[in-house]
Amino acid sequence: MITSGYSFIAFIVCFAAGVFFIEEKLKSKTKFFEVIPPLVIIYFGVMLMSTFGFWSLSIDGVKTGAGIARNGMKSAILPSMIFLMLLKCDLRHILKLGPKMLLAFFSATFSIMTGFVVTFMIFKDKLAENSWQAFGALSGSWIGGTQNMVAVQQALNLDDVGMGYTLLIDSIDYSIWIMLLLFFVGSSKLIMAFNKFNKADTSIVEELSEHLAALDEEIVKEVTFLDLFGTLAFALGAGAFCVWVAQYLPQTTFLNNTTWSILLVTIMGIVGGMSPMSKVPGSKQLSNIFLYTLIGLIASSANFAELTEAPVYIIAGACILGIHGLMMAIFAKIFKFDLFTCCVASVANIGGVASAPVIAGAYNDSLVPVGVLMGMLGAIIGTGMGLIMAKILFSLL
Repeated sequence: MITSGYSFIAFIVCFAAGVFFIEEKLKSKTKFFEVIPPLVIIYFGVMLMSTFGFWSLSIDGVKTGAGIARNGMKSAILPSMIFLMLLKCDLRHILKLGPKMLLAFFSATFSIMTGFVVTFMIFKDKLAENSWQAFGALSGSWIGGTQNMVAVQQALNLDDVGMGYTLLIDSIDYSIWIMLLLFFVGSSKLIMAFNKFNKADTSIVEELSEHLAALDEEIVKEVTFLDLFGTLAFALGAGAFCVWVAQYLPQTTFLNNTTWSILLVTIMGIVGGMSPMSKVPGSKQLSNIFLYTLIGLIASSANFAELTEAPVYIIAGACILGIHGLMMAIFAKIFKFDLFTCCVASVANIGGVASAPVIAGAYNDSLVPVGVLMGMLGAIIGTGMGLIMAKILFSLL
């Protein structure tokens, strides 16, 4: 049993890195990691080890070195991770998407939020007391991405069991939704029928693709020692500064120190994304290291025996997506969206910057930049919208 802080942190990092090492070696031989992504394997793998007592975070109510190290690391790397994630989200590029693509994106956001509200009202009596927090974290992911989910989870102080439910919905329902969207964009007959029914103008998408193609042609230079060291130093400094400022800001039920620090570092990241810092390579690699380490730390105190309501949460997630899909079909008719625009707007919210280019590329390789930029917009607003959603759901209790 691990009780040492150093050994505990080393074990979590090694396990997360090992998952990615195995994925790299096997991805050409199996589609396993396409069905079950590394994020889910890390979370539930660590959760399984926690269930079987691989480590002890406290003994007789007193935190061990592992427990102290876990809490310290979680607090230290979260704001820095958010800052690094947002460095590649340049608002000036996102605005080049044009009014129709932005309208489609925010139509998807609105429909997802409506789905959360309606579903919560239907299922709240069948879910745990903190389900409003779990749904708040999930909405952070389904409007932005995994980093937004983690940020909202920490801001709301959602416990590890609730986070387990969130990740179950996020992995199972999301995977089914992505498969449906891939089917839609891969069927030429369905595309033609959908666009004809809605009288959609596809020339806008084609013109936008040509306009954004230059962004995808930028050559990224090799990551140097100074790039990594400087970016790491700036990220840690930005995180520490925001944590320091947050303690002097007014505190409420929702706006505590952690929430304020997350909001402040989000603003700093957005500003940084429009500065020369966004051109320095290495931020993506560092932010992913922080993210997957943080996922392991969050899972390290969870227990499988406590996930007793998993089927209800999974059904609730499907209900959210069903409402979202129905509303997007209505919006498509009203605003004359084509099928590609609807699918990419949907996955840019629900799947984020990692999945939107996949759907865009499945339709047409030249449209990948459109997916990237729409996914970036989700990363920018995901945390704030997740916190707003949590507040709305809490008011419905």
